[in-house]
Amino acid sequence: MWALGCWPLRSAGRRAMSQGPARRPRPPKDPLRHLRAREKRGPAWEPGGPNTVHLQVVAAGGRDAGAALYVFSEYNRYLFNCGEGVQRLMQEHKLKVSRLDNIFLTRMHWSNVGGLCGMILTLKETGLPKCVLSGPPQLEKYLEAIKIFSGPLKGIDLAVRPHSAPEYKDETMTVFQIPIYSEQRCGKHQPSQSPGRLSPEQSSDSESTENEQHLPDGVSQRKGGRDPSLVVAFVCKLHLKKGNFLVLRAKELGLPVGTAAIAPIIAAVKDGKSVTYEGKEILPEEICTPPDPSLAFVVVECPDEGFILPISENATFQRYQGQADGPVALVVHIAPERVLADSRYQQWMERFGPDTQHLILNENCTSVHNLRSHKIQTQLNLIHPDIFPVLASLRCQEESAPFKVPIVRGECLLKYQLRPRREWQRDALITCNPDEFIAEALEMPNFQESVQEYRKTAQDGPAPAEKKSQYPEIIFLGTGSAIPMKIRNVSSTLINISSDKSLLLDCGEGTFGQLCRHYGDRVDRVLGTLAAVFVSHLHADHHTGLLNILLQRERALASLGKPFHPLLVVAPTQLKPWLQQYHNQCQPILHHVCMIPAKCLQKGTEVSSSEVERLISLLLETCDLEEFQTCLVRHCKHAFGCALVHTSGWKLVYSGDTMPCETLVQMGKDATLLIHEATLEDGLEEEAMEKTHSTTSQAIGVGMRMKAKFIMLNHFSQRYAKIPLFSPDFNEKVGIAFDHMKICFGDFPTVPKLTAPLKALFAGDIEEMQERREKRELRLVRAALLSRKQAGSPEDSEPQQKRAHAEASQSPQSKKVRAK
Repeated sequence: MWALGCWPLRSAGRRAMSQGPARRPRPPKDPLRHLRAREKRGPAWEPGGPNTVHLQVVAAGGRDAGAALYVFSEYNRYLFNCGEGVQRLMQEHKLKVSRLDNIFLTRMHWSNVGGLCGMILTLKETGLPKCVLSGPPQLEKYLEAIKIFSGPLKGIDLAVRPHSAPEYKDETMTVFQIPIYSEQRCGKHQPSQSPGRLSPEQSSDSESTENEQHLPDGVSQRKGGRDPSLVVAFVCKLHLKKGNFLVLRAKELGLPVGTAAIAPIIAAVKDGKSVTYEGKEILPEEICTPPDPSLAFVVVECPDEGFILPISENATFQRYQGQADGPVALVVHIAPERVLADSRYQQWMERFGPDTQHLILNENCTSVHNLRSHKIQTQLNLIHPDIFPVLASLRCQEESAPFKVPIVRGECLLKYQLRPRREWQRDALITCNPDEFIAEALEMPNFQESVQEYRKTAQDGPAPAEKKSQYPEIIFLGTGSAIPMKIRNVSSTLINISSDKSLLLDCGEGTFGQLCRHYGDRVDRVLGTLAAVFVSHLHADHHTGLLNILLQRERALASLGKPFHPLLVVAPTQLKPWLQQYHNQCQPILHHVCMIPAKCLQKGTEVSSSEVERLISLLLETCDLEEFQTCLVRHCKHAFGCALVHTSGWKLVYSGDTMPCETLVQMGKDATLLIHEATLEDGLEEEAMEKTHSTTSQAIGVGMRMKAKFIMLNHFSQRYAKIPLFSPDFNEKVGIAFDHMKICFGDFPTVPKLTAPLKALFAGDIEEMQERREKRELRLVRAALLSRKQAGSPEDSEPQQKRAHAEASQSPQSKKVRAK
């Protein structure tokens, strides 16, 4: 057999031959055991302050990742800001989402809240009973807006603590919220900015008023509760940690160590009180270490110069700068370089004194965050450098400001420990070493041989009659389902129609970050070519990246010197209330969108609105399309697939999420390329039906009935993190999509030939998945035997068991496992 033949001995068959009794399966972990322990302690229990506290950078402030902090103690976990991609980073770097007690948000802006929807849905799935969100007053309305597409968030209590609420206190620390209002609120002058540095938060209401007329019926314009002039800073003060009782010293002094009488003595000296024992007074410092003081740390965001004066004159900060309320160990600054370079802001930093450390999080902090993406792409690049290009990075755009205080620039996983000892810890920092990734791949059994064999086959094959066009170019930005994971992000595919025209098929969370990692500094040019976005349905993994694309596109057009114009969005009409609510409560975005209801592009539909007719004509003209057709597919309500027919004759069909759908087959007849979801492996048809998805063979079957020239499978369940299981139906017309994979129509003959090198590279993962499949089949056999035994007579059970075992042994999957 192929590469698995040389893999280390790990198969189920070999394990079954080992001697001795089978190990008892480990009981499943309880992700909420910390909550049960807290309940057992009871409300009267008061800790003596945490022993271990550290802050850790999740996202260092770059344009692709935003700024986010994770704070750890043995009692609690906290998250400061939750932009797009934060959940994916926490999953990759093993920062437990299920332990989050509190999420603090410094500003109601998409860069701070873009990942909150996905995070809340994940917390709900883990069974976390309650999560408290603190920050700007619009938070409550934002959560209501999420429910438009998530449905009722039953099973989790989402409490919102407004910025005006009194301080929050738990086992670790007391948190004070400090509202900061920009000078703009008072009508003061705001320093201007060059167009090249336009940031997403600077979308003007005048632009919004001018362009909102393009949004179809049912979306009204209202500024509502939006307040861009407010940020919320947080002062977090650790509880005093009582000193440690010195047992040996107490024994030397004759104290009753090891008896019940010692308990009140320990309690007294830890509280700083003297005790008298057998007529002798003993001071607390004699038998107890000094208490650890109540250190504080500050998290402050200063988005622009309009906030500098309100921050520097804030009375609460001044108290901590004078150390009247305790020493500040660390100040975290979420601020652009132009703010940090301002003399007023630097003077405010200096007033904290020389013992305070300062952590900077902004776009000048260049750090690799998604290490696993870089690793797998580097290894795939060995197979085909054009189809799997290496990932790019963003360079610093602004000159770094000089400082007179001790500053450290953020890096992913950088730690600052507050207890037991104040220090920076860099042992967890990410090192992206391509040479190491390459060496690991080259050591895989049969990998080099399979790559060489593929290249020889490609060279020996018939030469193409003519040089194929580079366009359309298809770039898979997200090929996983449900939630973003370390290797596969959620749904998004970029179609570069030509060098200056492109569109997106779905736009899940983190799509902009994927564009940054794929294109690096060229990302603005790509956003400048973006003409349209198709949203197939309103599940969060298909559309929650849209707002960041809209905001970043405005910035890109400004930096390119191009005039701003709204983006055409083809989507279910149910997207409109979500956009409206976010626009009303958070930041202006409606002027970014000209929306075409997906139902208006169905075959035979009469369009009654002249404005929608105009937008459809504009869509076809802008994208050089003869036809843009949609159809309802078999997934959730209002789920659509689409077919694009180019003026040059090619036809691309996208399924969105669906079970096998005859309407899609008819719409996509004779497609040049079908991109179809293949969420689950063969053998899981029942689960696929329950979840309204397709298996691998079902997706291939749709393409065959459609007579598509080529089929690319994507939207894989995250259980197939690196590669899905190959179905017997795979043929020379089928390919598997990976994040950052780039193909054009001329690559169709090449893609199926990559199968052997891919199997060699991911041999271990394929073997594990086949073992899981075999175990699942055996469970089904046992269940069938049990049901037969209960239905029939006992004497029939033995022959039935033999027959069932023989049937299982003859299955193709079992043959593959035995052949390894």
